[in-house]
Order: sequence, then C-alpha cells, then structure tokens
Amino acid sequence: MEDKHLNGFKSNAKIGVYVDVANVNRNGGYGMQYDVLREFACRDFAEALRLNAYVSFDVERAREDITYRKGINNYFSVLREYGFKVIQKNVKWYEDDKGNRYGKANADLDMAVDALLQSQNLDRVLLVTGDGDFIQVVRALQNYGCRVEVVAFENISNELKREADMFLSGYLIPNLLPVKRNIENNIEWGAIGSVVRGYCSHYYDDRGFGFMRYLDRIAPGLWITDARHDESPYRAAFFHGSNLPEEVNTSQLPNRDFIFEFRLEESKNNNKDPVAMNIRLLG
Repeated sequence: MEDKHLNGFKSNAKIGVYVDVANVNRNGGYGMQYDVLREFACRDFAEALRLNAYVSFDVERAREDITYRKGINNYFSVLREYGFKVIQKNVKWYEDDKGNRYGKANADLDMAVDALLQSQNLDRVLLVTGDGDFIQVVRALQNYGCRVEVVAFENISNELKREADMFLSGYLIPNLLPVKRNIENNIEWGAIGSVVRGYCSHYYDDRGFGFMRYLDRIAPGLWITDARHDESPYRAAFFHGSNLPEEVNTSQLPNRDFIFEFRLEESKNNNKDPVAMNIRLLG
C-alpha cells in the first residue's frame, strides 16, 4: 500500500553523501547514526550512488593502544555495513617551534575533490559538515547542476548555510543523534512523552506563549513547513514563555538558529497540538 505522505514526492534522483567525520564529531554530532543519515538523504526514494565518510586514523596510537585500534576498526566496520565507503586519512605528526607535537589529518581536500569529480553522475549532494572551507565547493557543485544540501550540528559557517540550497541542523532530524531518554524508556520520537528537538516558529511576546516546530518523521516535502498541512513532516508544540530557559531573550524569538530540546506532553485543554515542557537550548 502506498504511503499517502509520498504522493507527489517520489524521486528518481541520484544522491551523493559526503561526511566530514572529524568535523561532525568535534562539533556536536558525536554518536550520529549513519543509517538514519542515509535514510534522510534518500527520504524521497532517491538512490544513493555515493556514500563517503572521511575519517582520521592515528597509526602510531593504533600500534600501542589496543582499545583504540579495536574501537576505531569496529566503527569503520559499522560505517561499511551501512554502505559507506570509508576514506581513511592517516594522522601526521609535527613539532612546533617549542618542540610540542601535534597531529593533523585534514580530509577537506579529498572530500572536496571527490564530490566535484563524482558530481557529474549526481542530481543531489548532501555535505555533512559545518566547515566554511566548503563554500566554494558548494558553488561549484551548483554550477554543475547539482542541488546541494548541508547538515551539521554546531560551529557552522553562516555563509555555508546561505550558499547551500537547503541547510538543516542535524539536531532536528529524528533519531540522527539519539535522545537517551527515548532509548531508555523505549519511546518513539514524536510520541507523547518523547523528547524531540525543534525551533521556535512563532512567539507572541504580548501574550507570553508560542509554538515550537519539529520534524515528526523523516519524509519528503521538507519545504511544507506549515504543520497544519496533511503532507507536512513537521508538527507544532505549544509552549509558555515561562518554560523557556533563562538564557533565552524572548525578544529574539522566533529564531530558527536557536535549537531547543523538549519533552512532548498532551495538552490539558483538548488542543490538537502537544505542549513542549522541560525546554533547554542546545549548542
């Protein structure tokens, strides 16, 4: 039976996904689920032609630290199970003027070159990084006719956001970064009692309340942001201004740059929308 939410959204697009693993892990995305990332990239039944994960590997440490060696090799194996090609960049060690050793394993150039060379066979490219060094790569890919999407968590270049055809915070994608409470209580993302992440889409300062918008599921039609639309993957949650964290200035709301994590509770006023409680600001 055809899912009613896919009507008019099925795609024959060919997708390439390029993940700057070190950048993601350093900037809020440690623990990202690569099977969920693949599902998001192919959310409209598109075909994933390229799935590349660019990783760093410390050869010296691997020789001496068996825990590190086993852990990282297992991590690489999991990525391969999900269909990702693991492009390994070995850490090179240097000394500064004071004799301090430091390691570097920058995979940016490899990732950029691969994305550009492989784009001739792609319709859509998903870059998973917040690094502003990829701005020119985004422009070049667009000039080749590719639609470019960017997903990242924290410390994201604002210019990279602007250049992309679509930017989406990784925090907003259901289960991309699992919520511990949901796992412990075996609650699905979006169910009453679950913890989800979203942003303030409306706030009425004179009345002291507003609405959070959050993705209820991974689905096409991300441009249909009105949660009242049947085919929108978004849902709305009511909140009272008094439940916002102290560090949030309500004069800055609504604001899509503020990502909130909150628990969904059933409305006591028989409203359709759930209520956002235990709100905290991420990043």
